[in-house]
Amino acid sequence: MLEQRYRWKNKHLRMHVSVLDGKTSPTILLKNALYLNQTFRKWMRGNIWIYEDRIVYVGENLPSHIESCEVIDCTNEILVPGYIEPHAHPFQLYNPQTLAAYASQFGTTTLINDNMALVLNLKTREAFSLLKDLRSIPTTMFWWCRFDSQTEILNEVEIFSHSNVKSWLEHDAVLQGGELTGWPRLLNGDDMMLHWIQEAKRMRKQIEGHFPGASEKTLAKMMLLGADCDHEAMTGEEVYNRLMQGYIVSLRYSSIRPDLPELLDDIKRLGIEAYDRLLFNTDGSSATFYEQGMNDQMIRIAIEKGVPIIDAYNMATVNIARYYNIDHLHGQIATGRVANINFLSSIENPTPISVLAKGEWVKRDGVKVDDTYPPLNWQEYGLKPMELDWELTMDDLQFSMPFGIKMENSVITKPYSIAIDVSGDELPHDHDECYFTLIDRKGKWRINTLLKGFASRLSALASSFSNTGDIILIGKNKQDILHAFNRMKELGGGIVMVENNEIICELPLHLSGIMSDLPVEELMVQEKGLSEELLKRGYSFSDPIYSLLFFSSTHLPYIRITQQGMYDVMNKTVLFPSIMR
Repeated sequence: MLEQRYRWKNKHLRMHVSVLDGKTSPTILLKNALYLNQTFRKWMRGNIWIYEDRIVYVGENLPSHIESCEVIDCTNEILVPGYIEPHAHPFQLYNPQTLAAYASQFGTTTLINDNMALVLNLKTREAFSLLKDLRSIPTTMFWWCRFDSQTEILNEVEIFSHSNVKSWLEHDAVLQGGELTGWPRLLNGDDMMLHWIQEAKRMRKQIEGHFPGASEKTLAKMMLLGADCDHEAMTGEEVYNRLMQGYIVSLRYSSIRPDLPELLDDIKRLGIEAYDRLLFNTDGSSATFYEQGMNDQMIRIAIEKGVPIIDAYNMATVNIARYYNIDHLHGQIATGRVANINFLSSIENPTPISVLAKGEWVKRDGVKVDDTYPPLNWQEYGLKPMELDWELTMDDLQFSMPFGIKMENSVITKPYSIAIDVSGDELPHDHDECYFTLIDRKGKWRINTLLKGFASRLSALASSFSNTGDIILIGKNKQDILHAFNRMKELGGGIVMVENNEIICELPLHLSGIMSDLPVEELMVQEKGLSEELLKRGYSFSDPIYSLLFFSSTHLPYIRITQQGMYDVMNKTVLFPSIMR
């Protein structure tokens, strides 16, 4: 389906009408259902006719022909629209297809996805081929169009060229520009970025901000320049300020920022009683954070915090659909919408017992329906195991930089002066400093420093998972670092931990070294194992996966290790350039 510009071809629309005329039988009839009607803001009873992937009627009438129709008595069930995740980063070890399959079991049937990993790692033709093929899965997949790399890469002008950005913006599956991690450039006069925003607005597409800690004046400026929504509010006051400046505010509950409970308390304290400009998002959490659910968890928290129940459901459904101008297709149980429907055991329990996605059962009576998300041939899109044609040697592990990187939490890093002897092949375990290298996946350059605060007893870790797909090496023993790298190379990419020349744990990432091809449930087991081994060796923060991802991310303060070298975020300066090998 969705193989052309229009959601349904003319012949499909005529067939939908013929169902109402009694000439064609519906494929599914949901009788006497208590469902959420968001037009009237009421729970109402009605009959829901579905033909293939579309709701063709909701009301009191019953079809005259049901000879080839699955008829379900919904007297004892509650129906709500499928949930929408407006801020998915579908490459946090998992991949877009496995995330969609997993999320569907918790009622999230529409994902609006970051395109960063696709832009950085695939050719545009390959990426668009993947987008096309993902339209055939039960989950509805929409996308963003990034305007910057979120780091300092060597070929940003080429990757984020005007032609590339424009081709993404013009794609039918793209609903927004952003998120605007490079907004300081915009304020400082980047007219190309402003032109892309203008183009997005011309196409009636939204602009997602990224404004942590932004002042009222900055928020106002960004609204004038075209921003529509922001997901970085960390206090009720920040929610209030964004609402005052006309923003849609996306409330976050993620693995590194589980802010939602406190935000809802603050919203209540501040007397905010209108919820129609508020959305929910999980901001690309690590796999294990989703163990207990996805957007259903956010609805549950909101209900527990006293948010009116219909508003709690609306923030995960129709509010998002209206904001993105897709409410004619999504976010409601109403005539003409895509048949994404969650079946609940009670109004207060948003985790569905059964799920319809595009009219297809993906969960039935609490059990996952098999084979609804068949595996993709990832190599067709250029996503295959890494092939490194170069060797890492002890010469690459020479450390002489006068300062290193100190971790303040999972993702914030500051510079610090190195005061220990780094000339040997091993660092002692009586401190929390490790050798730290970022090296080009093609073997052309590297940058070496020390990392403080990541772990105190970590012998070696090699990771091809990073913001740019380059290789991260961390540890206290150079020989073990070489071993970890070589094992990662054998795997075709992944995260490998070595100690005393033995592999402690490994997490293969067969899709270009950046994503796993395993189901999320299996990936969780591997991710937990990695986290547990790191905790044993002194990692003390909340999310090691995000730590690895954000070492190069220049949208966060204060010091970053990037392709260009050691980068001072606040002063936008390369302090020490990367070294050619």
